[in-house]
Amino acid sequence: MYTLLLVIIYIAFISLGLPDSLLGSAWPVMHRSLDVPISYAGMITVVISIGTIVSSLLSDHLTKKFGTGLVTLVSVMLTAVALFGFSFSQSFIMLLIFSIPYGIGAGAVDAALNNYVALHYASRHMNWLHSFWGVGASISPYIMSYFLTGGRAYTEGYFFVSLLQIGLTFILFMSLPLWKQSRRTSTTADEHYEPIALKDTLKIKGVKFVLITFFGYCAIESTAGLWASSYLVEYRGLPANIAAQFASYFFIGITAGRFLAGFISDVVGDKRMIRYGSLIILLGISLFMFDYSSHSMYMISLIIIGLGCAPIYPAIIHSTPVNFPKRYSQSIIGIQMASAYLGTTVMPPLFGFIVSVSTIGLFPVYLLILTGFMLFFSEKLNQTLKLTA
Repeated sequence: MYTLLLVIIYIAFISLGLPDSLLGSAWPVMHRSLDVPISYAGMITVVISIGTIVSSLLSDHLTKKFGTGLVTLVSVMLTAVALFGFSFSQSFIMLLIFSIPYGIGAGAVDAALNNYVALHYASRHMNWLHSFWGVGASISPYIMSYFLTGGRAYTEGYFFVSLLQIGLTFILFMSLPLWKQSRRTSTTADEHYEPIALKDTLKIKGVKFVLITFFGYCAIESTAGLWASSYLVEYRGLPANIAAQFASYFFIGITAGRFLAGFISDVVGDKRMIRYGSLIILLGISLFMFDYSSHSMYMISLIIIGLGCAPIYPAIIHSTPVNFPKRYSQSIIGIQMASAYLGTTVMPPLFGFIVSVSTIGLFPVYLLILTGFMLFFSEKLNQTLKLTA
C-alpha cells in the first residue's frame, strides 16, 4: 500500500510543479496581449504567494481534520480551476482573481505532502519528490512554447495544462481509499514533539539564519523562474517561443540535479550540498551575464543555475532535525515554509519594480546579489551551530 501511495504522491508533486513555471514562460506575450506593463507580473505573483502563505499556515489544521489525501485532492482541483480561469481571462483583473485559488491550492498541498513524506518515507524521497516537482515545472514551458510557436494564443497553453490538472485530480480522487487506509493503520504522532510559540522558536540559536537562508533561496528560484524569459526577450532579443523553451531548462536543471542529489546527499551531507549548490548558482549566473552570438549559451547557463538550485531546498528541510532539537523540528519547518513563501512573495515583484524604473538588464546582477545573500547567511548558520555544538 505504501509503495502505491508513494507513486500517487510523486504524481501529485508533478501536478504541484505544472503551474509554477507557466506564468514566467507566457508573460512576454501575455503582458502585450493584456496591454499592461511587463512589471505587472510581480502583482500576480504577490496574490499567488499570499494565498500560498495563508493555506500553508492552515494546512496543519486542515490535514488533521480532513486527512492528507482530501487536502491534496482539493488543492490540485483548485489549481485546475485557476488555470482554467487563466485560459479565458481577457483582463488583468481576472488574472488577479484566479490567482487566489491558484495560490491557495499550491500552499496546502505543498505543506501537506512534505509533512506526510517526512513522517512515512526515507529521506532520499525528499530529493526525488522535489525532482518530480521539477518534471511538472519543466513540462509546462514546453507546452506553452508549443502553442506560441504554432501562432496560437497563450490562453490555449493554459487550457491544455488545466486539462492535465483535471486528469491528475481524477487520479487523486480514485486514490482516496489508499489515504484513508494509511490514516487508519499508521501512527504519525511523535512522542518527542513539543509545540513551541513563534517567539520562542526564533530565540533558538541559528533559527533566524536558516529562515533568512530559506528566504534567499526561494527568492532566487522564483525570480529566475518568473523573469528569465522576459529578460531573454526584452534584453537579449530572443523570440518569445525560444525564450519560453530556454526558461524550461532552468527547471530541467533543478529536476536533474535533485534526482542526482538523492543518490549523493547522504554521503556529501546537507551543509556541503547547500554550499556547493550556491557556488554552482554563482557560476551559472556569471555565464548568463554575457552577450552571446549563440543562443545556446543562455540555455546552458540556465541549466547550470538550475543544477545549483537543485539540492538547496531539500537539504534545508532535511537538515532541520539535525541542526535543531528534534522536538521542535515540526514548528521550525513550518516557519521555514512561511519564510520561503515570503521570499517568493516579495523578491520577484521587487525586481518588477526595479524593471519599471530601470532596465531588465539588471536581472543577472539581482540574482547574484540574492545568491551572495543566501550563501552568507548559510555560512553564518554553520558557524553558529558549530559554536553551540
